[in-house]
Amino acid sequence: MTPATTPTFRELDTVVLVRDVPEAGLRAGDLGAVVQVYGANGVEVEFVTAAGQTQALLTLATTDVRSVRDDDLLAVRPVAPRRGAA
Repeated sequence: MTPATTPTFRELDTVVLVRDVPEAGLRAGDLGAVVQVYGANGVEVEFVTAAGQTQALLTLATTDVRSVRDDDLLAVRPVAPRRGAA
């Protein structure tokens, strides 16, 4: 049996969130950009609105995101304003 491989991400990779993060206003399927890689198990990902405003900057496990696939379709949805956001 082959051990499961951990996805490898690089800075600036576009990734897809695979689980909801309601406290950050994020849903599975939202796109983000890797801004920092923390070894094989962690990444810092920035999620932005369509207008370019940061929605969330989160440290996530590599299992919380996946690479973009050829069959992914982009969509737009409104988000509630973040508490404390200007």
